[in-house]
Amino acid sequence: MNPFFKNLALWLVIGLIMVLVFNIFNQSQPQEKEMIFSDFMARVAKGEVSEVVVKGSDIKGKLTSGESFRTYTPDDKDMISELRRRGVRITAKPVDGNPWYINMLLSWLPMLLFIGVWIFFMRQMQGGGAKALSFGKSRARLSSDKQSKVTFADVAGVDEAKEELQEIIEFLKDPPKFQKLGGRIPKGVLLMGPPGTGKTLLARAIAGEANVPFFSISGSDFVEMFVGVGASRVRDLFEQGKKHAPCIIFMDEIDAVGRHRGAGLGGGHDEREQTLNQLLVEMDGFESNDGVILIAATNRPDVLDPALLRPGRFDRQVVVARPDIKGREGILRVHTKKIPLDADVDLTVLARGTPGFSGADLANLVNEAALLAARQNKKTVCMKDFETAKDKVLMGVERKSIVISEEERKVTAYHEAGHTLVAKSLPGTDPIHKVTIIPRGRALGVTQQLPIDEKHNYQKEYLLNEIAIMMGGRVAEEVVFGQITTGAGNDIERATELARKMVCEWGMSERMGPLTFGKREEMIFLGREIAQHQDYSEQTAVEIDREVKQIVMTNYEKAKVLIKERLAILHALAKALLEEEVLDASQIDAIVNGTVAPAPAPA
Repeated sequence: MNPFFKNLALWLVIGLIMVLVFNIFNQSQPQEKEMIFSDFMARVAKGEVSEVVVKGSDIKGKLTSGESFRTYTPDDKDMISELRRRGVRITAKPVDGNPWYINMLLSWLPMLLFIGVWIFFMRQMQGGGAKALSFGKSRARLSSDKQSKVTFADVAGVDEAKEELQEIIEFLKDPPKFQKLGGRIPKGVLLMGPPGTGKTLLARAIAGEANVPFFSISGSDFVEMFVGVGASRVRDLFEQGKKHAPCIIFMDEIDAVGRHRGAGLGGGHDEREQTLNQLLVEMDGFESNDGVILIAATNRPDVLDPALLRPGRFDRQVVVARPDIKGREGILRVHTKKIPLDADVDLTVLARGTPGFSGADLANLVNEAALLAARQNKKTVCMKDFETAKDKVLMGVERKSIVISEEERKVTAYHEAGHTLVAKSLPGTDPIHKVTIIPRGRALGVTQQLPIDEKHNYQKEYLLNEIAIMMGGRVAEEVVFGQITTGAGNDIERATELARKMVCEWGMSERMGPLTFGKREEMIFLGREIAQHQDYSEQTAVEIDREVKQIVMTNYEKAKVLIKERLAILHALAKALLEEEVLDASQIDAIVNGTVAPAPAPA
């Protein structure tokens, strides 16, 4: 409908309502009959007037028949005497000093307020002001050329993902190049990966690289307290996309609306499901959306609806994984581009010492090192700043204010020395990078291991040795002091969990065989595991518990044998820890190999 006629109809409705309200006000007031003064006095003489209200020269009254009347009197001194003589009830009121237009304004004030409120709301509905009632409109933001651009040169560590997305950008720039062989433009690309790996950064790089309109929106923007708003916003989003085609729509955290249907808390009429249904139709429904590419990001692809993941909707599923050592080095070079680095900074060594770090973790590491150097009024950021920042990120902040007794320091030193000695004594374990008895985070001491190479699969022997290393601290306390403390609580928890995974998930138990036990049940609406369904008998549960205990205790005894055989080295490690508080890899190697420990690096 033409906007002019739509607005005209709206104002006609408003006018009709105003007329109805005005009539109601008028009908609520009693109708008064005008009467000339001589007729009034004649009726008084006949006894037909029951009461009057005198207000200056204005007289209002009521006849004995119940009819109301109104008249105006000249300056008649005998009128009041006549009224009293005839027994008429007289009410006298002071003369109102307000002019007639003030009285009219006061009488019309409620109506004027009513009209003003209606005009305000109608303007809001037509898009004026803050669009308070425009609930169904999409909240997608169109990126402009004036904004600071991020390009693929600013993205490192995800080369495979960049290649996939570069192809889409080339398709948008030169469609005939791909269409001449019968290819069609992808409908959607799903970026999947752990948090902090650069999914949103990749989308921003696409916006910077592509010379096409780029809309960005979050999955949570579709969810509102009003029913049907999510589906309306999806429709509006794709309508905007069609107007600007070819274009790219980026939807961050799509799992907010794309969760598996039928598992929610609201049945088939759940608001999220209606939003998802509309999204499915818009992506690949009866009408085509040629030239509109949807790029979505999520770190929970396991909870997405299968209909969303099929070809024709999300044709490409790009995994944005944690970077390897080469990728980490590239990410560090990107983040240190604008930071003055000292000559001793070796980013390759730093990348090797940060396994498992995501892009966001590495950005945080560089930022922490820069802040640390700034606090010390340095002109450049040196390698020691990066090492200190890495320790802070990996092990926590030093708790310098905590007061620890000498006895507790001694127990902590032997505990960490036990972890270190077992790790150095077993083959195939990750090298010890640093040991400290300075309280960090929630721990009184930390033994830090860093792998040499990237690990994607773990051998059974490696996992058993890890359990023995975790038990090394408790064993050292027991062997040296003859008693145990609560300091090994986290070690025991991690060792038990690892042993149970070996038995129940990875089939690494000879007694239980290559089977999995315990089916995980997830509540898709909440997106988290709420229970582990026991799909095995009570007897099997007893055998699982027995096998988990046997694995932990076997490696506990293994650690005890190693520590008793090399007790002198344990004492030497503990003594060095009590003196230095922090030992690096070279100092630990010197003590274990029986050579003189080198002096610690200067601060």
